Amino acid sequence: MQVNIPLKIIGLGRYLPKRIVPNSEVEALCGLSAGWVERRNGVRERRWVVDETSSFMSAEAAREALDEAKLKPNQLDLIINASGTGEQAIPDTGALIQRQLGLGRSGIPAMTVNTTCLSFLAGMDVASNFIKSGRYKNILIASADIASCGINPKEPESATLVGDAAAAVVVTQPKNGEASMIHNAHFKTYGEGAYLTTIMGGGSRLHPRFTNHNPEDDLFHMDGPAVLRMVREVGHGFLEELYPGLSKSIMDIEVVVPHQASKVGLMMLERFGWPKTKIMSTLETLGNCVSASIPATLYQAVMDGNIQRGQKVLLVGTGAGLSIGGLVLTY
Repeated sequence: MQVNIPLKIIGLGRYLPKRIVPNSEVEALCGLSAGWVERRNGVRERRWVVDETSSFMSAEAAREALDEAKLKPNQLDLIINASGTGEQAIPDTGALIQRQLGLGRSGIPAMTVNTTCLSFLAGMDVASNFIKSGRYKNILIASADIASCGINPKEPESATLVGDAAAAVVVTQPKNGEASMIHNAHFKTYGEGAYLTTIMGGGSRLHPRFTNHNPEDDLFHMDGPAVLRMVREVGHGFLEELYPGLSKSIMDIEVVVPHQASKVGLMMLERFGWPKTKIMSTLETLGNCVSASIPATLYQAVMDGNIQRGQKVLLVGTGAGLSIGGLVLTY
């Protein structure tokens, strides 16, 4: 769906937890043989938090993004927490990020946009429309997820896949003559897949204080094969609606930054005729970092020189819901 909204990423930042967790550690945790994780999931290592919180990680990534943007924190007009998991039920994690940035008395509005693994893309979509309307000028979008706290060793497929990370961007209206823009944006949700990827507990339906509460309801569950089947069913049609021709070739897009869902998920993208060399991956060293996967991989691609100013980039992925989303932008 064509939108053509001028938007420029003027700052990028990332925070990775200090602790590096090798496959040997998660293989021991899940009772797996040596080499199982890399063969099955394509992950060699991932980061897990030691004492970091979600809001701390977001703020650290935000500070790097603000430094690149040459802005002080108090020059922000809006803070969007675009994360798939919250630090706590109340208050909204956006307020905690604001506080971590030393802005606790600033009054700068803060909110959360949560579409699980697609939260960063949804946050970009929301921010672009705020900027287009003229309501806000400088917007911080921060994505952080601590998935390690919710893994279930009884489900090694997902338990060995996830990692913790945070990434952030500062976006604004480009100057006259600058090409930066979101060209196309599209999102779809298929609620029939709502229970394929879940954390059942923590809300009002299965609250921890209820009698006979099952602690496993508070852990992550994913039916990976069922998710992949559903994505295959809707993927081609979605890509054509996002950017006609995309389901058959990469078109004029120069770089693809996908959600790092899984080894098989990344391999699926090549079936659309997209060259592997154009598909950015951090799965091997970071794993699946939920909402932070796309911006953390975008950060890596920019730092490595794989994305340059003026290039057309596709950000795309799936999330619990089942949801699928994508943005085509000029960086």
